[in-house]
Amino acid sequence: MKFNLVTTGIGSVPFLDIKETCKLIIDSFKKIPFWPQLVKRTIYEDMIIQFSEGIPFLKVDKEKRAIFAIKGDSPEKELLKFYERFLEEDISYFSISKDYAPGLYLMIDLVKKSDATFIKGQTVGPITFSASIRDQDGRSILSDNEIMDVCTKGIAIKGVWQVRKLKESGKNVILFLDEPYLASIGSAFSLISKEKVVNILKEVIGYIKQREDVLIGIHCCANTDWSMIFDSRPDIISFDAFGYMENFLLYRDKILRFIKDGGAIAWGIVPTTDADFEQKGNINKILKRLKIGFERLEEWGINREMLIRSSILTPSCGMGTMKEENAKKAIQLLKEIPIKIWEG
Repeated sequence: MKFNLVTTGIGSVPFLDIKETCKLIIDSFKKIPFWPQLVKRTIYEDMIIQFSEGIPFLKVDKEKRAIFAIKGDSPEKELLKFYERFLEEDISYFSISKDYAPGLYLMIDLVKKSDATFIKGQTVGPITFSASIRDQDGRSILSDNEIMDVCTKGIAIKGVWQVRKLKESGKNVILFLDEPYLASIGSAFSLISKEKVVNILKEVIGYIKQREDVLIGIHCCANTDWSMIFDSRPDIISFDAFGYMENFLLYRDKILRFIKDGGAIAWGIVPTTDADFEQKGNINKILKRLKIGFERLEEWGINREMLIRSSILTPSCGMGTMKEENAKKAIQLLKEIPIKIWEG
């Protein structure tokens, strides 16, 4: 697939107007628009809560803006209902409703009339999803194999639903699994092994790709053991290139093999915290950071044509926590970066 420095976003934005936001995204990311998660609009667009519908035991606590796993008096019945729906591949049962993702539905309608090549969706990844949920005793469900399996399969089948929904736009589909929790794997506080992480990610990716023609990406906005992500075999790896370029480049052999096998790198090159953006979010500093990565890959034997073909440019993470004015400036910067690279 030839990406040629095309730009897209990660997911969250700080805006409130759904229609204006979708129009801004289509105008700014012409080849790969993404549906927006309007996280400041309602708690239902929070990246964990947004993908919880249809998964048993999960209860939303509006005051705490969190989800808890509460098994209740008859967990067997809930489990039986879930697995019956899952095994029957009752995709519609696992849909994301308009109340939870209005930007998804509107973006599909608007993209139909655009010149976009792809439409990009996103879902919370299974590891981050599970790590963010506590049981009734306050323990992470990462240590509960029963609920972990339900969450993993729930995210997988909801991914299939989303891909099919996005295909109603008439465009090719990219789906990112957002996995910020992977930065914790291997630490003293992690409740899950690297091997289990890889197996779960491969399970979700495999389930979706066996049922739909789609490109799957994994996004992690912090430093992690990147070998886990490479070993999970996504089509696209998305990382914070502005903050963690040198850390990512430690994985020379994995990166080379990934690109030569047809994988793409989404370089998250525009910072998305207000402090970093206001101090460092200018075109010259951003190009300087990107140049470090590009030159290193060329030194390793990736020619410029292959490098450009396999490169996507994005913000370093979602823009949902940014001031609106900074998010708009960040989007404008992303439009300028490919132009500057082609000129150079």
